[in-house]
Amino acid sequence: MKHSLIGFAVLLTAMIYTVLAFGQHVDAASDAEVMAARYSSSYDSLLNSYYMRRYAHHTLRSSSTFAVEDFDEVPDSVIERRLSEMHTVVPMTMNSVVRAHIRLYLRIMSRRLDLTLMQQERYFPMFEQTLDRFGVPEEVKYLTIVESALNPQATSRAGAAGLWQFMYGTGKLYDLEVNSVLDERRDAEKSTVAAARFLKDLHDIFGDWTLAMAAYNCGPGNVKKAIARSGGKTGFWEIYNNLPRETRGYIPAYIAAAYVMTYYEEHGLRPTRLELPVRTDTVMLARDAMLCHVAEVTGVDQEALRELNPQYRVGFIPASTGLYSLMLPTSALDAFIAGQDSIYALTADSLQRRPVRIEPSRGGSTSQGSGHYYTVRKGDTLSKIAAKHGVSVATLKKRNGLKNDNIHVGQKLKI
Repeated sequence: MKHSLIGFAVLLTAMIYTVLAFGQHVDAASDAEVMAARYSSSYDSLLNSYYMRRYAHHTLRSSSTFAVEDFDEVPDSVIERRLSEMHTVVPMTMNSVVRAHIRLYLRIMSRRLDLTLMQQERYFPMFEQTLDRFGVPEEVKYLTIVESALNPQATSRAGAAGLWQFMYGTGKLYDLEVNSVLDERRDAEKSTVAAARFLKDLHDIFGDWTLAMAAYNCGPGNVKKAIARSGGKTGFWEIYNNLPRETRGYIPAYIAAAYVMTYYEEHGLRPTRLELPVRTDTVMLARDAMLCHVAEVTGVDQEALRELNPQYRVGFIPASTGLYSLMLPTSALDAFIAGQDSIYALTADSLQRRPVRIEPSRGGSTSQGSGHYYTVRKGDTLSKIAAKHGVSVATLKKRNGLKNDNIHVGQKLKI
């Protein structure tokens, strides 16, 4: 009887562990589906962009698809070894949760690798250079696959935008201008600088790159709460169960994206190597410009210009108020250089007939009587205020009777 009871207890314990393990597998698979849906949405949006409609639909022809059964036969030890051979600063942990994400990412990316690899060629060299400049590990670049599927036009349901999916407030905190005319969250280079600074600041708080990336997703406050609820433990997998659900899937998705982009050939994927549909270069503008006039002078389709410069929301570049660049197809550079004076003149004429008003989407601007006023805030300068509102510093001084650049918090300036 005693042996029977012991046997039953062992069997019951095994059943409990099986149920718990199954529950964890279901949760991991469910979280993976959530992250995969996020990737697929951004990818599908990218397919609808100007160049992809005219180029990728005719060239995407992956010759192989991912076989789930084959992946299920790959031992954990093989995946763990491959992850370790990536030689990263960020730990590429292998466990059942990560495996579930790799399995799903291989499946959903098997038909999407052509375009993803092409976008990688476009952005990763710049990501690597910028991240290194700020002391952020190079492999953090794979976050953009999870965040936006390398689509600068990606916008989340919560309102996050661009390659690095900045929310409005965080973007402003890291000097990304967002107003009625500009949205620098969609500027590839400026948003990458902001992301590098943000991640470095988060690493300074937590001393751990995995926690820094988790905080990038859910905010440092939520990570601190998870640490407290876990009894002061500071490892991601130690606080895993106390993190928000999306963040629990975020780091495994990051590891899965890094793994797939490195080892897709080992799983039988043979994507077509695509060249970028257009080679580009960047020019700095001396004066205000409208994309419609750039298109008119250079012969580049206006929709193509908007795609190459998604940060300019209404097709207007307020270059007289700051340093702003324009991305062009390399083939159009000579035409732009030869015709830039005409572009500036046409823009000035258009502005005289129909001015473009630049207003912050949030801020201290108010209307009083027939005038438009701005209340000076901490950190404001005349040049910043002028740039926000599309006027020159000289105009601001004249309208407000200022003899120098000195302003004070709470001061009302007529715009």
